[in-house]
Amino acid sequence: MYRFSNTVIGFLNLFTLLASIPIIGGGLWMARSSTTCEGFLQTPLLVVGFVVLIISLAGFIGACFHVAWALWVYLVVMLFLIATLMGLTIFGFVVTSQGGGVEVPGRAYKEYRLEDYSPWLRNRVKDPDYWRTIRSCILGSKTCAKLAAWTPLDYLERDMNPIQSGCCKPPTSCNYNMATAVPQDPDCYRWNNAPTLLCYECDSCKAGVLEDVRRDWHKLSVLNIVMLVFLIGIYSTGCCAFQNTRRAETDHPYGENRMTKVRPRWDYYWWRWWQDKRDQLY
Repeated sequence: MYRFSNTVIGFLNLFTLLASIPIIGGGLWMARSSTTCEGFLQTPLLVVGFVVLIISLAGFIGACFHVAWALWVYLVVMLFLIATLMGLTIFGFVVTSQGGGVEVPGRAYKEYRLEDYSPWLRNRVKDPDYWRTIRSCILGSKTCAKLAAWTPLDYLERDMNPIQSGCCKPPTSCNYNMATAVPQDPDCYRWNNAPTLLCYECDSCKAGVLEDVRRDWHKLSVLNIVMLVFLIGIYSTGCCAFQNTRRAETDHPYGENRMTKVRPRWDYYWWRWWQDKRDQLY
């Protein structure tokens, strides 16, 4: 007879099994697309989708068909997934705790400085291979092409996202008057009007990418906390289902007294030996 915990975990894993299909589909779609800036998310998205698919299938089979080994595998992998998500959430909060934009006087947008971000994130964008991939991604998304029709008034009144602020224009403090000899931000000298160059090699562009990643990681961390609470609830129910499945494999129904005989006390045999000797003497 199915018990309540088995039924509940069976339905929960059926829902997570179905939910893993669009997750895997989205990861595969990202892998095939070369113009989306979310391409760096495809690997963890595919890993999460396949892990959820496998453990949901194992939990569904174990709970609904009373397969104890499947539930055992399910609980072990689920515990590993909970620990991984917890570590990822803590790591995400640590590396994204720094950063944020700087207000620009008289402008609606903010500008971003690379030194404001954590060393781990800075090392990521300083890697030439990684930055080459991100740079191609930004070019393919045509993020800067959207600013081509802006007027000088638009630059004063309209807001920009972090990548537009860092990659599509020089820093606001730059002064290209040839008569000045005041030292300027190094990014001022990296700026180029060519549409394929712009400020893509500027530190401000890398900082804009990190700010975009920082915001995404904050959203992901909130989602991870929700998933952790959900998975811990499923794990607790799975432990109950595992115990019920172990009972179902025996010939004794739930709640029946399985004791067939009582083991004697440690002094029982000694007492019986003493009684026999005394009877023989008397």
